[in-house]
Order: sequence, then structure tokens, then C-alpha cells
Amino acid sequence: MDYKALAQETAQEVLEYSQDTSGWKVVKTSKKITVSSKASKKFHGNLYRVEGIIPESITKLSDFLYKPENRVAWDKSLKVYNMVHKIDSDTFICHTITQSFAMGSISPRDFIDLVYLKHYEGNMDIISSNSVDFPAYPASSNYIRGYNHACGCICSPLQENPAHSKLVMFIQTEMRGKLSPSIIEATMPSNLVSFVLSAKDGIKTLRAPVGCGYQS
Repeated sequence: MDYKALAQETAQEVLEYSQDTSGWKVVKTSKKITVSSKASKKFHGNLYRVEGIIPESITKLSDFLYKPENRVAWDKSLKVYNMVHKIDSDTFICHTITQSFAMGSISPRDFIDLVYLKHYEGNMDIISSNSVDFPAYPASSNYIRGYNHACGCICSPLQENPAHSKLVMFIQTEMRGKLSPSIIEATMPSNLVSFVLSAKDGIKTLRAPVGCGYQS
């Protein structure tokens, strides 16, 4: 598999999601974070858009969201987040294991994702993620293997205060297993708000140049 080509295609998809203004429905607003959704074209589920402001520069935010070090220290939705294959300085494959959530209604999942950081003109970064097959990490009987269709974070300077960043995330996670779509739809918006709040707190406490890539 040409992982680099797939990574570039995924970043382009995320960029196109950001340019799509039709059909979004606001499903949650909390603490100045807005979650919207629309039907995904990839699977029978939703594509979520999450918008918030992070009081850090785009350089610090992108670095924090991309690098795998310390992810589980601030992202409480995860048990494990490990880089398992480095492709180049801005592309790697990671193995993730989530915590259970929705009061145990949704058991832990694991994911194998291709993560990519791309810099764009105009001081904008995209950290994209897409699940892939990686023979060294086959699905195991210990966890249901979930699948992330094209996901990503877009980081750009806040127009009225360039020292702060606007964060826009796009998430379309196929949990798989025998789950009612209503459970996912009821819990996902709150989980996405919690992710942004955790990132906002985490970047304050982890000031060193380490951080993490995104995983839904």
C-alpha cells in the first residue's frame, strides 16, 4: 500500500469537508465548542464537525496534536496510543486502544490509523487520520477493531487574535460491533467536546515540545 499517497488524499478530503457548508446540523454547544453533524458518505453513520478556540499559536497546537508522545497523559478517552511505523517526518502509523464509554455501553475499540501532518499556505495545518490495514498489527480477539474514515484537525490562526488558534475537527468513526446507532449519536457529541477541552488543558500542562496526533 502506498501509505504516503493515501495520507495526502486523506488530507485533501479533510480540506474539502471544511469547504462544505451545506447540510450541517448543530447537535451540541458547550463551553464555546460547537459540534455539528451530517450523514457520512463513507458509511451508515455521521460525519461530525467540531469547532473551538485554543489559546495557543498554530505552531504549538499543530505540534501538540500531531506528535504521539504524552497522548494518553491528557486524552482520557485512550488507554494506548503508540506509533508503530514511522514513514517519514510527517507521516506515521499508530495503534490506538480506547477506553470504554457511555457508562460502559460501548466497549473499548482498537484502531490502526495513518496520521499525517501537512502545512498549507496561509499558515494553516491539517493533521489527518485514516484507518489502514497494517499486517504487523492484525485485529485481535481482545478488542473490536474500529475504523476511522477520513478524519482530521484543521489548525489556523484566529483572525482577531493570531496568537490563538481556531481548531476545526472532522470525525467519522465506524465503531463496528453490535451497537445501536442511537447510542453512538447520543454519546459522540459530548465525547468530542471533552476531547477539545482535554486538548486545551493538556497543551497548558505539557509545555515541552511534545504532544499528539488525533484519534477519535
